[in-house]
Amino acid sequence: MKIGFGYDVHRFAENRSLVLGGVTIPYEYGLLGHSDADVLIHALMDSLLGACALGDIGTHFPDTDSAYKNIDSMLLLRKVAIMIKNEGYCLGNADITVVAQKPKISPYYKQIRCNIADALHTDINNINVKATTEEGLGFSGRLEGIKCYSVCLLQNSEEHHEII
Repeated sequence: MKIGFGYDVHRFAENRSLVLGGVTIPYEYGLLGHSDADVLIHALMDSLLGACALGDIGTHFPDTDSAYKNIDSMLLLRKVAIMIKNEGYCLGNADITVVAQKPKISPYYKQIRCNIADALHTDINNINVKATTEEGLGFSGRLEGIKCYSVCLLQNSEEHHEII
């Protein structure tokens, strides 16, 4: 087994869609980034890559490459899934925490979990998504942006039947 940890942060920006876990969430601001700035998926990808010592998303999908400009992060997650499979691992589980004062994302948990499970070819029960606020503290508490943490457990795919 291997454990991976991921962290990502994006600031709010006008005239952008807010995308979290592949779901467009109605809100007055979106997140600023080279891709769709899906902070949740970025943290998850970094935890998956980290578990296999494959670097980070900036290594594989640099913001200096125009091919990734405004790209759907779910497409990148599918590419990471292939990398993990090629290393001989499958997902045991992932636990993801979104830190945002606003908006509330609990109405979108199930769809986010379904999107991730589909991209990683795993059961939805292997994906957990939750959110918290910083009670007005820090940059997310001041409504400047959103941060996200992810931890995952990968298992040797030869010993398990689930394959990413």
